[in-house]
Amino acid sequence: MAEPLTLYKLIILYMLKKVDFPLTNAQITDFMLDHEYTTYFTLQQALSELLESELIRVETISHTSQYRLTEAGAETLEYFSHMISRPIQEDIDAYLADNKLKLRNEVSVLADYYKTNGNEFAVHFRVKEKANDLIDLTLTVPLEDQAKAMCSSWHKKCQQIYAYLMEELM
Repeated sequence: MAEPLTLYKLIILYMLKKVDFPLTNAQITDFMLDHEYTTYFTLQQALSELLESELIRVETISHTSQYRLTEAGAETLEYFSHMISRPIQEDIDAYLADNKLKLRNEVSVLADYYKTNGNEFAVHFRVKEKANDLIDLTLTVPLEDQAKAMCSSWHKKCQQIYAYLMEELM
């Protein structure tokens, strides 16, 4: 049986190995806390130690930390995966199967805004597929409320907008 912190690290590595997209801190935390595997602070310690040892890497996109497995992390998991019990693996597999589309969309559809030098707001929209951007678009609006509203709508309407652009530009 693995030490608890070691097990939590292996669970994180296993989750990242099972998906072909990054997972956010919130997504990993939701799984771990919903299944009552550990506490929030212990989980953050495990993530921090995985980063320190370069078994995972983090990228911050739109104020969100997204984690990916490194080659060293995959090798470590391969060597120690037997320390994750079959029921825990089944919990992870079921969670990922049930939520894969939702999880992927959360890290693939991005919208953020910032204030420009001209006292307007630039709204930056992205749709990612694996490591590629399908859309990378920035629009400028005069009001912050408009920028917030556009960010909110992007998640619901990005597929329609992408289809429209493809149709109009082809």
